[in-house]
Amino acid sequence: MSTRTSSADADPIIESRDDLLAIFAKGEKPKDHWRIGTEHEKFVFWKGDHHAPSYEEKGGIHALLIGLTKFGWEPVYEGENIIALSGADGGISLEPAGQFELSGAPLDNLHETCAETGRHLAQVKEIGDRLGIGFLGLGFWPDKTRAELPIMPKGRYDIMLRHMPRVGTLGLDMMLRTCTIQTNLDYASEADMVKKFRVSLALQPLATALFANSPFTEGKPNGYLSYRSHIWTDTDPQRTGMLPFVFEDGFGYERYADYMLDVPMYFAFRNGGYVDAAGLSFRDFLKGELSVLPGEKPTKADWTDHLSTAFPEVRLKSFLEMRGADGGPSDTICALPAFWVGLLYDDQALDAAWDLVKHWTVEDHHRIREQVPRIALDTKGPRGRSFRDLARQVLDIAHGGLSRRRRLNAAGDDETGFLTPLREIVDSGKVPAQRLLDRYHGEWAGNLDRIYDEMAY
Repeated sequence: MSTRTSSADADPIIESRDDLLAIFAKGEKPKDHWRIGTEHEKFVFWKGDHHAPSYEEKGGIHALLIGLTKFGWEPVYEGENIIALSGADGGISLEPAGQFELSGAPLDNLHETCAETGRHLAQVKEIGDRLGIGFLGLGFWPDKTRAELPIMPKGRYDIMLRHMPRVGTLGLDMMLRTCTIQTNLDYASEADMVKKFRVSLALQPLATALFANSPFTEGKPNGYLSYRSHIWTDTDPQRTGMLPFVFEDGFGYERYADYMLDVPMYFAFRNGGYVDAAGLSFRDFLKGELSVLPGEKPTKADWTDHLSTAFPEVRLKSFLEMRGADGGPSDTICALPAFWVGLLYDDQALDAAWDLVKHWTVEDHHRIREQVPRIALDTKGPRGRSFRDLARQVLDIAHGGLSRRRRLNAAGDDETGFLTPLREIVDSGKVPAQRLLDRYHGEWAGNLDRIYDEMAY
């Protein structure tokens, strides 16, 4: 989740509907300026007893943040607490229970993206080794209860933790026990955004299937391959889901803005702190009728903040966010942007991907979204088509898109190699969660502690 570093008080007031749409239009870029942003979260654990370190304890999350300043990262404060870091490789932030996130810089190609990931993992491992801390790439805590997890000292999380149980049964699990990989991509125009949004929203369940990596809850198999994905189905129905209106005629910036105006607020940021506005209406805020800030109207920064509080499968800000993948090992961190860049950053690939999904119905989208968390590539697509066969075709399209981009590294390799882990998954027919389950039932003999020794970064 995004981290605020200054108050919105001095920012321009929203004067018209055009101000709401301006953030989307501002994202429009010519193709040669399109960039790739990759975000990835990881669980932090003590190597000794595997507990999740708190912010305050000796050698815990605060010490980890301080240690990383060795590499040039600059602290970001909320009150007296360091709650994030900023640097040349983007930003490091804390999820609610101390999940550690790199929000990478906008980069030109996948070689740069994967190098950035490598630098980050090397840095956190160096400091972690010194502190006795390890890092785990999964979509869901495999053995921790909510009660066993710490809470990070960020004001927005206090508000969200209070609000989540009012609107769903799994929202606290989303906050405290999940990790994801995310890719942020650009668009050239409103029409280009619409086409990319539709393709990526339709194929988001395929990404969920390929990256499914959360089969355990509190030490035992949970019956899902991506339990992280299932959690979103009962987090908050007003800010999650597949957004069927995206596929309707007339979809564009205005329709997405209307959707966001109907998403209840969480907070407003004032005087260096968060004002609890959970459940209140941004439309009332526009009229100066927000009960917790009477007479005040929102600033453009308030609108930007509000856009970050909806959690659909694809999210629009001044770029498009792909939000369907579980956390995983380093090769999957590089594979996710490869998957989406190959599909969305080449016109021929985008057209081919759209041809695959343009006839899918709203019912198709909902059925697929419901099945994928449990059975991943065993899901049946429209007309009974195997999801595994669909994955092969989509990966072929992405491969072609990456090949035509011709972004080469110093050795002369293009970006297609980053799809290799996904090819191996499709060829084997087993997603990462199924491989973990095989080990749990086989060589691990039901001892999930082995996951910390064998699956840590």
